[in-house]
Amino acid sequence: MKGAVAVFGDLLAFVLELAALGFLAWWGWSAVDPVALRLLLAVAVPGAAATVWGLFAAPKARIRVPVAGVLVVKALVFGGAALALAGVGHGTAAVVFAVVAAVNTAMVTVSRRAGGGLAGH
Repeated sequence: MKGAVAVFGDLLAFVLELAALGFLAWWGWSAVDPVALRLLLAVAVPGAAATVWGLFAAPKARIRVPVAGVLVVKALVFGGAALALAGVGHGTAAVVFAVVAAVNTAMVTVSRRAGGGLAGH
């Protein structure tokens, strides 16, 4: 049975993943002027991030990669989301997001490797 800390870590990880997709969509909508291009970026950028995440970084990823590969994907998605958040004018929030995402990812990764978290990544 998982402890409360592991459950909280997994829940926070999920919230951070959803926030990352939201920040990427927000940036996509804000990045350009033509509405059609805004819509395309607001859907395609988070869609691409979610696809890469699902393929390589999700607990039930379709393509199993070593932990280092999973961490690279997470760093790219969370880092991109932080840059997106900074790009829409919220630099302080971007730094806070990046730090929380990095700390949570490290803690959840260690917990899962020790057998305390979800199966897989």
